[in-house]
Amino acid sequence: MIAFAISMDAFSLGIGVGMVGIRLREIIKVSVTIGLFHVGMPLAGIVIGIYLTDMIGDIAVIVGGIILMFIGLHMLWNGFFRVEEKSIMQTKGLGLFMFAFSVSLDALSVGFSFGLIEVNKLLAVAMFGIMGGLMTGFGLLLGRTVGGWLGEYSEVLGGLILFAFGLKFML
Repeated sequence: MIAFAISMDAFSLGIGVGMVGIRLREIIKVSVTIGLFHVGMPLAGIVIGIYLTDMIGDIAVIVGGIILMFIGLHMLWNGFFRVEEKSIMQTKGLGLFMFAFSVSLDALSVGFSFGLIEVNKLLAVAMFGIMGGLMTGFGLLLGRTVGGWLGEYSEVLGGLILFAFGLKFML
């Protein structure tokens, strides 16, 4: 249940990113990357959570919100001003890393708490990765379909979605 709840952010944000238009090969790459981040972040959280739960938990959410707001603003800028360069929400390099990192920060926070309680950590982390990857893929596919309907306004709507989620993380 926690893995599903954690992956809903990746699904929702995947819809926003998918609206820009993304090929099936890129959807697979992004989904696998986010799935791996959904494994690595809780593992890191478990280790860190043993030592620093109270200090780091709020900072992780704020950093994730700032990153999502930045990506959303960049997409809005590109949508309104039709910048010819590719959006920062790329499916490679820094754009992919930033996206995967930001949607996996909540998994890091859950990992903090898992470091303090008795839970099957291997099963939990595996489920985080599987659900994160699958839900990202579903969100990207849905976003790609909706983006096709919206045409040139899809990047603006995707940017608004990412910005709103970033703001939600901050509040």
